[in-house]
Amino acid sequence: MSENKKNIQRLAGYVSKNPDDSFSKFALALELLKNNQGGKALVLFESIYERDPDYLGIYYHLGKLYQDLHRHGKAETCFRQGINLAEKQNERQTLSELKEALRMLEEEKNHE
Repeated sequence: MSENKKNIQRLAGYVSKNPDDSFSKFALALELLKNNQGGKALVLFESIYERDPDYLGIYYHLGKLYQDLHRHGKAETCFRQGINLAEKQNERQTLSELKEALRMLEEEKNHE
């Protein structure tokens, strides 16, 4: 069994034992993305977004996933909410990443 599949199984076990653990859900979603399981990752990311809106790490990845799915309106909303939260939390690195993601999304939309 691959390392990725082992990680998925291990993290899925954590999530099943503690479904409100945003960190474990986030880590599982990232592993699922590596395994080309974007649909499952989307469910986890959206769950974190709804239940734990102060979990800053979610905004970049959820926005990028929306962008990949051509849901540009949702991606833009997600990036903008993340930018506001990063400013409140004084998380400069994440703020920079979210601003760049938003800029790239806007460029992509202008070229469609």
